[in-house]
Amino acid sequence: MSFGSRRTPSSLLVGLLTLALAGGLTPAAASAAPRHPALDRSASDRSRSAVDPLATAGGERWSVDLAVGGGDDVNVRSGAGRLRLADTRPTRRNRPAALAAPVAEGALLTPARILAGPTTRVRADFTAEAPPGTGVQIQVRGWRAAGWTEWREAGTVPAVFDRPVTRVQARVLLTTRDPKAAASVRAVRLTADSIAVQVPPPTTVRSYRVFATREGEVGGVTANGRTIQPRDHFVALPSRRGLSPLDSGDYTVRVCTTSGSRCEYAPVWDVGPWNTRDDYWNPAAVRENWKDLPQGLPEAQAAYQNGYHGGKDQFGRTVLNPAGIDLADGTFWDGLLLTDNAWVDVTYLWTGSGPRGVIGSGPLNIRTGPGISYPVRGLAATHADVPIQCYVYGQTVVGPYRTTNRWNRLAGGQYVSHAYVSTVYGGTVSPC
Repeated sequence: MSFGSRRTPSSLLVGLLTLALAGGLTPAAASAAPRHPALDRSASDRSRSAVDPLATAGGERWSVDLAVGGGDDVNVRSGAGRLRLADTRPTRRNRPAALAAPVAEGALLTPARILAGPTTRVRADFTAEAPPGTGVQIQVRGWRAAGWTEWREAGTVPAVFDRPVTRVQARVLLTTRDPKAAASVRAVRLTADSIAVQVPPPTTVRSYRVFATREGEVGGVTANGRTIQPRDHFVALPSRRGLSPLDSGDYTVRVCTTSGSRCEYAPVWDVGPWNTRDDYWNPAAVRENWKDLPQGLPEAQAAYQNGYHGGKDQFGRTVLNPAGIDLADGTFWDGLLLTDNAWVDVTYLWTGSGPRGVIGSGPLNIRTGPGISYPVRGLAATHADVPIQCYVYGQTVVGPYRTTNRWNRLAGGQYVSHAYVSTVYGGTVSPC
């Protein structure tokens, strides 16, 4: 999130901006093309899709529909041909609950657009008015064989994907520090075309030890529009690049106690703590801010422990703890059985690959063996996308999706019943 990134006095801004799409991966698309939550939109949602592309030599072009029409649109309204914030006052209902920063924000999430053909580059231009103290960003991601890229905001050069993508999704972010000022967007147009790219070598899933704090904030609203429930199950990371749309686990983490005795798979549904532009799990070439810090070191931790950036966060606030992740109450108390803030081991699962299962009904017990008599070692939250190594047969379980004796083995020799998995995608799961 960028605050005051367009500091011109209420003048009309017409920007031709490149949409930077690159970085970590979410689960791959299924070989049998199952219905994925992020792509399975209702007819009313799809009606908000952009208009027909312009078939030109310059690539496939389309306009983003700025009409507000879904529960995944947060604190924005449309009228008189403009998109703007619905409420410019920074309250618990219009800023990321994990953040508590003096800024109001809103976001419009567009449906994913299926492209006429694979593309490796996307450009964008938009027309907006942004008074001082306000900000406008166009953020996008692409779907490819390995899954969703991370979200990227507009840049100054064309966005190049390391592999061809077949779908593009856009998100329009509005922010203001001044309750009396508001930016507005009149039009957004995207253009997709292709250039030759060099495919990067495979990488292992990224995992780092960071400090975890309890988010709390029951009744507040997350950055993706969820009203936080008592003992809720999700996490917050200090970057929108890994923020899942509402009721999806496109970006899921596995967070474990340092002893490994308890783990939870939980979707990323909020932004914070402290920062909003610190994707510390990415290498310096990709990391949005604080590129001089080692990969895996959150800016808040460096500020708290070493006085980095004067001991301040991106908003100029004194950092009071080294947190790199916030845990919702259910994840904190029930998933990990924590009683105080603590160091944890976090795996950013979208940076890996392989078959995934979507937990359709949870929180689901994670057990040490294929039956309900085996000890529980943690939880998998509803909507979490969990990597499946293989499967075994064990105790028969009657669940919301099927009656089965199949148990999926996860990392660390832990198991979940297949009766509670709504979809498996990203490849074929083999017997253990």
